Amino acid sequence: MAMAGDKVHHSNAAPIPEGGLASGDVINQYTGEKWYYSDIVKDHFFHPRNLQLEDLVPERFDAFGMVGSPACGDMMSMGLKIDPATETIKELKWKTFGCGSAIAATSMFSVMVTENGGMPIEEARNVRPQHIMERLGGLPNRKIHCSVLADKAFRKAVNDYFRRTGQHERVIVEGSRVIDPKLNITDHDIEEAVLEGAADLDAVQQKLKVGIGSPEIIADVEQLIRFYKEKYYG
Repeated sequence: MAMAGDKVHHSNAAPIPEGGLASGDVINQYTGEKWYYSDIVKDHFFHPRNLQLEDLVPERFDAFGMVGSPACGDMMSMGLKIDPATETIKELKWKTFGCGSAIAATSMFSVMVTENGGMPIEEARNVRPQHIMERLGGLPNRKIHCSVLADKAFRKAVNDYFRRTGQHERVIVEGSRVIDPKLNITDHDIEEAVLEGAADLDAVQQKLKVGIGSPEIIADVEQLIRFYKEKYYG
């Protein structure tokens, strides 16, 4: 099955009629690589749950988060309604400019945190991209980064909730650390490289040139690669 969202981005992330897509695998238009999608992924792409086509208005939610930029093609906005007594997530609405894999992953994530009466915030914070992929039946390795978009938007929304409710001590801010000062490469850059499929030092260096000319930082780079591989791939 060809998921058109993996070739172009759709501004409103609306599901494409099934008859409008060719059957068969997705073929990367640049590399010729074939990607396979589970029936669950296809279902959540064609019939995304909790998708809101119109713009999300932050004031209508108890929490709101937005990450990415439409200029680069990947953007996610997310609104939460939260029971203040139990801090369970009663509603999650989202909108994305992301690809088909991002649509499916966010749709599944929205189901996971709202099903069975809603998941408490702290429990939902522990949902990782690999948990989403397990429920989806997997994603192609090069599309795993798409599941991170929902995770980042959710974490930003949760921080927004804590700020709105005066719980500033519970806000978690993840900053970047410079790993290669000569090239100004951060741990976030290495994280993105791993998410894009770089599985070892050679592959990361092909993308970033990190550590070339600075052998003293290679051990730190390899440690980060192992950390992010474990975090996202298990």
